[in-house]
Amino acid sequence: MRFGYGTNGFADHRLPDALDVIAGLGYEGVALTLDHHRLDPYADGLGRRVARVADRLRDLGLAVVVETGARYLLDPRRKHAPTLLDDDRDRRLDLLCRAVAIGADLGAEAVSFWSGVRPAGTDRATAWGRLTDGCGRVLDAALRAGVPLGFEPEPGMLVDTIAGWRRLHEALGSPDGFGITLDIGHCRCNEPGLVPDCVAAVAGHLVNVQIDDMRRGVHEHLEFGEGEIDFPPVLRALTDAGYRGLVAVELPRHSHAAPAVAARSIEFLRAAERASHGEGGTA
Repeated sequence: MRFGYGTNGFADHRLPDALDVIAGLGYEGVALTLDHHRLDPYADGLGRRVARVADRLRDLGLAVVVETGARYLLDPRRKHAPTLLDDDRDRRLDLLCRAVAIGADLGAEAVSFWSGVRPAGTDRATAWGRLTDGCGRVLDAALRAGVPLGFEPEPGMLVDTIAGWRRLHEALGSPDGFGITLDIGHCRCNEPGLVPDCVAAVAGHLVNVQIDDMRRGVHEHLEFGEGEIDFPPVLRALTDAGYRGLVAVELPRHSHAAPAVAARSIEFLRAAERASHGEGGTA
């Protein structure tokens, strides 16, 4: 099991410093969210900056996945906007294609993204058509670059469950390059079944895993032990699924105490992994 940590949980650190702390704690990878202060895809000198980050990741022995959920990168007034569902979605498409190119240069194991919230006044059929068209265009870029895509079901968005991801995957022709990003907390929050069963259900399509604690029906990323998830069975399910990608801690609201939270998190996960070899559970 290779544990990573998300840079969105180190928002108050310079990226090189965040990488140093993450590696120093024993994590084997990083989920790198592109943002205005995190390898900004729109700032000057992108090629040089990407090369420096790639060198640093290699020196630290960190694997990487690229995340695209920055809150205000594209619009300073609208959180996460525009999405693939908006009238001005070309800006989101441009970001995602840039992310694919950056991911290729970094040697990323996946580039992760989501659908967005259906805009007011946009009917579901129109939103779905925009989503499938946009995903198809991003997929074309990803296939050319040789970078797997991980589409994340996100509570409150148009595609918010594994069932929604399946429908989208089928609408795209069930392509191999269009995998799933599974957030373990979201499974507890939003899926009807048990969390280990969610893992098993998408075992053949997992390209990226985010991990955090959560409660049923409440979309709030919590530190481990503060929610309702029993983690040893979840980690066992990932092992049984043959998953070899990163399992990255996703705590985007904990930057104020990032080093301490990251240290607690990896100790918890290591203990849960040890327990996964001999204990069961039901959450």
